[in-house]
Amino acid sequence: MEFTQEDLWNTIAKLGWNVRHDHIAIEIGGTCVSGIDVGDDYNRKWQSPIGTRKYNKDAFIVIKNLSRNDDTKSQPMDREHAPHHSKTPDIVVNMEGGVGGSWEVKEENEKSKHPE
Repeated sequence: MEFTQEDLWNTIAKLGWNVRHDHIAIEIGGTCVSGIDVGDDYNRKWQSPIGTRKYNKDAFIVIKNLSRNDDTKSQPMDREHAPHHSKTPDIVVNMEGGVGGSWEVKEENEKSKHPE
């Protein structure tokens, strides 16, 4: 498929972006920057001086509408935070014989924790 400017404009219109008033940024993804100081005498085939940017063969272009990016900080929830995964049963571990010995894990019975 051949990419055209018309394809780009149609996609921008489909998203409802206003190119005259929105802050639109074009960035490149799929790159890497050398973070190793290789010194003056280095293997040019395998190493790059620190700070050198390389573009991967599968690099890509990202078009962002920064005007529609919600940069507000997280707000506290309007309810008590009680996630389901925090409601784990009490676990008792019996270790007999020390290191290399036998051990077993038992879940405490609800009735044994709260006698009636």
